[in-house]
Amino acid sequence: MAFADDRARPVMGHHIILEEREQLIVSGVEEVERFDEETILLTTARGGLEIQGEGLHIEKLSLDGGDLKVEGRVDALVYETQSRSRGGGLLSRLLGG
Repeated sequence: MAFADDRARPVMGHHIILEEREQLIVSGVEEVERFDEETILLTTARGGLEIQGEGLHIEKLSLDGGDLKVEGRVDALVYETQSRSRGGGLLSRLLGG
């Protein structure tokens, strides 16, 4: 029998620290949907976030604490807009869903 935790999760804060465009720290991460060396797609406490760059790799990930550390060259941080979020998740739109 699977254990279901019905307790409400506390709302996480969301912060971003970018140092020299080579080290990125993100808090409030709820899920990593997809990642490769050029793109990382996240769900955060404030909605979908796409990190674009080159040579990106996840140095640290703690979903319990909601923390993510990325190293590599960061070119762009793109948030999902509210009007687009009604049509499905970020991943489903990227896959044409």
